[in-house]
Amino acid sequence: MSIALTGATGFLGLRLLRSLLERHGSLTLLTHAASGDALARITRFLEVTGAPERLIAELPTRVRVVPTDLSRPRMGLTAARFGELANALDAIWHSAGSINLEGDLASLRRVNVEGTRTVLELAAAGTRRPVIHHVSTAFVAGARREGVVYEDELDDTHGFENAYEQSKYEAETLVHAWSRTHRRPVVVLRPSILVTNLPPDPDLPRHPLQVMDQLVRDALRATGLADAHRARPDLPVARLVGRRYGHLNMLPVEDAARQMVRLAEREPSGRVDTYHIVHEHDVPVVAVTELMERLAPLRTRLVEKRPDDVSALEAAMDFYPGITPYLSHLRRYDSTRVRTVLGAPRTVTRVDVDYLLSGIRPTRPAPPAVAPAEARP
Repeated sequence: MSIALTGATGFLGLRLLRSLLERHGSLTLLTHAASGDALARITRFLEVTGAPERLIAELPTRVRVVPTDLSRPRMGLTAARFGELANALDAIWHSAGSINLEGDLASLRRVNVEGTRTVLELAAAGTRRPVIHHVSTAFVAGARREGVVYEDELDDTHGFENAYEQSKYEAETLVHAWSRTHRRPVVVLRPSILVTNLPPDPDLPRHPLQVMDQLVRDALRATGLADAHRARPDLPVARLVGRRYGHLNMLPVEDAARQMVRLAEREPSGRVDTYHIVHEHDVPVVAVTELMERLAPLRTRLVEKRPDDVSALEAAMDFYPGITPYLSHLRRYDSTRVRTVLGAPRTVTRVDVDYLLSGIRPTRPAPPAVAPAEARP
């Protein structure tokens, strides 16, 4: 089977690549032409995650890198090259996209919507009618904060928390329209918040909670509070709009990739098959606020509405839509279809504060003990 993957050097894409290579002999990687040396980044990821030496050594012969630009017609390829690529594929995994939660809608549409449109054009141009595996997000459910979200739901009744959610919703509606027009199967995969306990590496992509960590530190620095705790015993307090009994779904990215690849082994129905890729257990909102407190010298307090007397710190933290709206979420995601196909989860990694902290701040080994001066030779 000939398989193409977009977004192979991204946070999820790297894990998808490894899982796909465990089941298939080779992959075609449609990488962004301006993203640098994709093979070097993939190699670094495999080294950091302890991949078998044989897999790392075979990488240059098992993956073919095709520089592309999903924002351009035919991915920036010549008509002949685009046709040749389309006719060679049996499956296309579309994982590329922007997860910028503070991005404007126009910019996000160029990447998430138009990029999806280009992938669909590639699938339609091929004689082998490749199956598309489209990575969406559970957050196409938008600003709906309560109740159960089912896998077949796709509507904009409740609006969206940010432009990212809207762009992914529009991309998914595009996929549905394409499937109906061409009478072709598409597998839509909707992961929740993807996390990891793998310590950060400067050569690998960051994940959303690392962005949160940076935001909190920047806010403290901008308001002159980064070192304030050293001069006084009391810590600055950040009042955040949220629900004490709220919860968010967070899933280890490694588990998500394995689930997705296993689901791909099932024969598609011929329409759009949608799967929620989610954890069995949600993470309480209070665990997220505890994580903030362990990352930075501050205290957090959840409040029902935005205070009238917002402090400089609270204002600095509130501008980013990637945190506060989700602290009020109580909704859950139905994953009946995934359970029907895969059965009960074989292993359930516990996502708690310690797990999340490991993936944000690298653990530093203790300094070597130094012998007292009188004991030295």
